[in-house]
Amino acid sequence: MAHFSLNADTRQTITRDNPIMANPSSIYDEMNGADGTVRAHYAGYQKWLAETPPERIAQKRAEADLVFHRVGITFAVYGEEEGKERLIPFDVVPRIIPAQEWKQLAAGLRQRVKALNMFLHDVYHDQEIIKAGKIPAEQVLSNSQYRPEMQGVDVPGGIYAHIAGVDVVRAGAGEFYVLEDNLRVPSGVSYMLEDRRMMMRLFPELFSRYRVAPVEHYPDMLLSNLRAVAPAGVLDPTVIVLTPGAYNSAYFEHAFLAQQMGVELVEGQDLFVRDEHLYMRTTQGPQRVDVIYRRIDDDFLDPLAFRADSMLGVPGLLQVYRAGHVTLANAIGTGVADDKSIYPYVPDMIRFYLGEEPLLNNVPTYMCRKKEDLAYVLAHLDELVVKETHGAGGYGMLIGPRASKEEIERFRQLLTETPERYIAQPTLSLSACPTFVDAGIAPRHIDLRPFVLSGKDINMVPGGLTRVALREGSLVVNSSQGGGTKDTWVLEV
Repeated sequence: MAHFSLNADTRQTITRDNPIMANPSSIYDEMNGADGTVRAHYAGYQKWLAETPPERIAQKRAEADLVFHRVGITFAVYGEEEGKERLIPFDVVPRIIPAQEWKQLAAGLRQRVKALNMFLHDVYHDQEIIKAGKIPAEQVLSNSQYRPEMQGVDVPGGIYAHIAGVDVVRAGAGEFYVLEDNLRVPSGVSYMLEDRRMMMRLFPELFSRYRVAPVEHYPDMLLSNLRAVAPAGVLDPTVIVLTPGAYNSAYFEHAFLAQQMGVELVEGQDLFVRDEHLYMRTTQGPQRVDVIYRRIDDDFLDPLAFRADSMLGVPGLLQVYRAGHVTLANAIGTGVADDKSIYPYVPDMIRFYLGEEPLLNNVPTYMCRKKEDLAYVLAHLDELVVKETHGAGGYGMLIGPRASKEEIERFRQLLTETPERYIAQPTLSLSACPTFVDAGIAPRHIDLRPFVLSGKDINMVPGGLTRVALREGSLVVNSSQGGGTKDTWVLEV
């Protein structure tokens, strides 16, 4: 599945009859096998579901909404009226993953994140992968996410992506594919934790039937991970969470994680630089800061180095960072590794740095900057998904089979004018999981975002955030586009 660009032979395999393409008859059902029998790991839950009156499930669903409102588990959507907050819809039917399946998936995630961190160290140092001709220099050095300010900067442990959110989908006969790598400021882990709390509150009897691997220790794991990457010589590091502020769409998560880790949640105005060290203003006077879990994009971190109009960052922060006196998680410049134009090269990074074959497949990808790929994409827009290389949140994309003629023609013009800004992929036949909707229990498409932590070791809690496309037939799971979330159960052996 891994390749730089799709040649003619490869293209012949990507048709509407290919099992990974979006075809209702080939959708992998997480609960039920092709013959209609319930999969073994769902048998207990299916029995419970059959015995439980729909009215009780509807009541519990309403209770969940009430609690989420009360606790303030909301997010904002940019572009909507100012201050408007939304609940992320929570589905009470869990996504269940058997232990052996998770073991294989976790191995593939560790392999992938390890290679991505090696790639980031390489491109900001010797650039061996470019010299070897595995990735064109312009793809990296002309990438808007490449930060020349980081060239030659050594970061603790050579780790750049301390927290990675890797989006995984299941398609075809049930094989996993990595859809994208989120290495800048991946979000959503708070919903993973709150979904689990909610399921245990609503349906405690289910957790006596199933041995579900815990996830609630994630904040402790995250804090331990952050402390482990403190600057050399710092034995008792001060860790903080840096937020853009209460108007950020993910502010709930920033506050939640700071509270769960027992560290300070700060804004840029709470910090200052003195003598190449970073300090936090406190009621007891300045306190040195050693590790920042930053939830601010690169551009806004330091107005002296990046955007001069930024009111969110800390003047002089880059100087402290380059001097090795503070750790940023994630590192400045990680975006060059999760850009969608770099994504097709990740399998080759794994081969180049680790000498291994990728354990997880990439989705076949057309790179529209290439003349041959562009020609194919333009001729098959009604079959493909087209994405902006820097896009996120489900915005700036075309889902060809579900697009109007007007939308297709608009993207045809965009691709013709700026092809380098886009990639295209087959419209995947995403797996479906039973979901409680207004009409009852019905299948809806899902994905999975496990959160991978890199410190002295590469760790993750068993599971992740399962996102679900609540609209019938929809393939877009993003909360900003009407998607919801599910609790993810990884079964213990």
